[in-house]
Amino acid sequence: MLPLEKEKNSFEGPRVFAFSSGKGGVGKTTLAANVAYALSCHKKVLLFDGDLGLANVDVLFGLSPRFHIGDVLAGRCAIEDVVVCGPGGLRILPASSGLVKLTNLTETQKLVLLEEFDRITAGLDYVFLDTPAGISENVLYLNLASQERVLICTPEPTSLTDVYALIKVLFRKHHIKRFHLVVNFVKNKAQALEIYRQLLRVIERFLGSISLNFLGGIPFDQKVSEAIRAQRPLLEIYPNTPASKAIREIVFQLAALERTSFEGGIQFFGRKIMGVCA
Repeated sequence: MLPLEKEKNSFEGPRVFAFSSGKGGVGKTTLAANVAYALSCHKKVLLFDGDLGLANVDVLFGLSPRFHIGDVLAGRCAIEDVVVCGPGGLRILPASSGLVKLTNLTETQKLVLLEEFDRITAGLDYVFLDTPAGISENVLYLNLASQERVLICTPEPTSLTDVYALIKVLFRKHHIKRFHLVVNFVKNKAQALEIYRQLLRVIERFLGSISLNFLGGIPFDQKVSEAIRAQRPLLEIYPNTPASKAIREIVFQLAALERTSFEGGIQFFGRKIMGVCA
């Protein structure tokens, strides 16, 4: 049972979360997909594959979409034509594969995408943005277009270094101060906590006033690879495996988060980035 959200009051629209990592191979897409799947059983959820030039989400779910986001930006179809239905009623907005021109959107393309998003997100409870790895312009753009930012790392030193770099860029260039952390592929909860504290010490020393909320650690679990090969959500086919239990804890925490007081919605933030809003 997921916690009931408090009344929205002055907040409107879906809650928008970006799932990001400093480097690839840390399980970011798998986590985003399973969190979205878990909430779609109770809420109206859209999962957007933000890796616009290298699609992953549709492959993860074994889907074969007819259109992708590149078709929308080229004017060949509306965004409603791109959205496909995944397991549990989850709505999925797939990206494209092999289209290098989509890896760095122009400002015009960003505006078109935001206007299309504004239409399909009406009535949704959650939107999850699975961003590319790294600190490219698209990564920064999608994080700025979100109300909450979930960062995924592993115990590897390079993963920690890269996720710190992402935090530093978002903070120093765009004044983003609120983040959430998940540590993947850990031996136990104690190791996950140590990684979190290690990152927090570096942040406090070199960046200062940043909020880094620890969502938990996910243990290394062979069933994750089996679910990926089966092209089905881990929580669907192996609901009681250790990784599934850890992911459900993360889902519970995300659903319980209070809405922040700043202006919400992907359209507002995106237009602010491009200077459309004052």
